[in-house]
Amino acid sequence: MRTVTDNSKESTRDIILHTIKLRNKATVNELADAADVSPVTVRHHLNALQAESLLVSDSVRRKVGRPYHVYSLSEKGHELFPKRYARLSTRLLEELKKEFPAEVITRLFQNVVQSIVEEQREEFENLPFEERIRYLVELLAEEGFLARWEKTDDEYRLVEYSCPYISVGQEHTEICSFDKELIISVLNTEVEQHSCMLSGDQCCEFSFMAPTSAEGQN
Repeated sequence: MRTVTDNSKESTRDIILHTIKLRNKATVNELADAADVSPVTVRHHLNALQAESLLVSDSVRRKVGRPYHVYSLSEKGHELFPKRYARLSTRLLEELKKEFPAEVITRLFQNVVQSIVEEQREEFENLPFEERIRYLVELLAEEGFLARWEKTDDEYRLVEYSCPYISVGQEHTEICSFDKELIISVLNTEVEQHSCMLSGDQCCEFSFMAPTSAEGQN
């Protein structure tokens, strides 16, 4: 089956961010090896990431030769990844569950999703479907999910490989519906989930079809 993958810039960008996150600091050559691309390509992405204030660089002097740069995540860059708010979030959810029935908790999560969608609706509602998917990936990133998408012969697939709620979700599975509801609401199409990090999978994977033209404009 032929697979058409979203442009390489997205996936290379994600690898760069993940590599820097894992290593704390990384050089151009280290990132080029990790992403299996040329140093020139890495520098292109690093310039873009710095322009977005996601990275900072430091010059390292050596005894012989010119100084070289190492790159690390800025505060804004760290916000792309899960933070250690799990304990507080878990306790808050525990207290909410003591005070309210399960259907109220579910509705609260749905309301949060709809609030995000309504805030962003003017930005995506008139976009072509694939542009809408790209916008969705950016929106998910703002909420802490790193994701990529691809188009196969008969469907689209979206893979999330960073979940900001994985610690909290292990005890409160209701939160797992957040990203799927966001995907459905932005794309306005049926979505099937094939894997979930909360179930021990390596990623959360979803598939979906493009809606009819009439559905896509709702």
